This record gives sequence, structure tokens and C-alpha cells, in this order.
Amino acid sequence: MANTYHQIYIQTVFPVKYRKAVIDKKWRSKLCGVIGNLINEMGCNTLIVNGCEDHIHCFFALKPNISVSEVMKSVKSKSSKWVNEQALTTNRFEWQKGFGCFSYGHSQIQRVYEYIKNQEEHHKKRSFHEEYVKLLEYFDIDYNAKYLFHEPI
Repeated sequence: MANTYHQIYIQTVFPVKYRKAVIDKKWRSKLCGVIGNLINEMGCNTLIVNGCEDHIHCFFALKPNISVSEVMKSVKSKSSKWVNEQALTTNRFEWQKGFGCFSYGHSQIQRVYEYIKNQEEHHKKRSFHEEYVKLLEYFDIDYNAKYLFHEPI
């Protein structure tokens, strides 16, 4: 084939280390913009980035010559560096290692977009932990609850 045609829609989810509620509403939208730009810089196409005080959801069209892990490694390291350089938190800001990754078809774009757009409202009813476990179960992903999140020592 002369060209590569693709349609790969990915949602990633990742929490602040120890699920600390430190992403302040005052600068959350700026952080989401930084993350969206970082995804775009990797050659992907950001559809939406949003979250709450303790986690972020990214929804984007993945470029087929790059792995999700490469995108997330860059996004998480560069966005945490940005938060720390801006001195937006009192302590050093870090994302938890790892992330959740879920794929969707074209017909699901609007539903996923709306779900991520309404994170704050959604989390009035369900915690991030509950949400994440529900996603893992919906996608039939085996997991060990012991290793879902880093706990403070």
C-alpha cells in the first residue's frame, strides 16, 4: 500500500502519585492544555484532556508509528516538570507510575468525549478508585487490586 490509513482512539487515565488531591481547579485547565499540546507534539491528535484534583483522562487519536507508552512517558514527565517549574504545588509533584489505556471505535467518540468533559460532575457520585476499577472490569482487564495504586509508606 502506498499510504497508511488509521483510526485508533485511545483513552488514558493516570493519577497523581498516592492519589493526592493536588491539581487545583485554578490551574487544572492550563495543565490539561499543556498535556494536550504534548500529545499533539508526539504526532497524535488530542480530542480532550480533563480530570479532577487527583487524576487526568486523555482522549486522543493515536498515530500508528508510536506506542501509547511512548506518548504517556513523554506526557507524564514533561507535564510534571511543568507543574514543578511553575511551583503550583507546595511539595514536589509526581504522577503515579503506569496508566490505564482503553481503546474505542469511531462511533464511541462523542460518548467518551462527554464522559471526560464532565469529570467533575461524575466524581460527585463515584471516586476515582471506583471509576478506574469499573473501567478495568468493563474492558475485561485482569488486575490485582494490590497493585492498582502506590500507597504512601
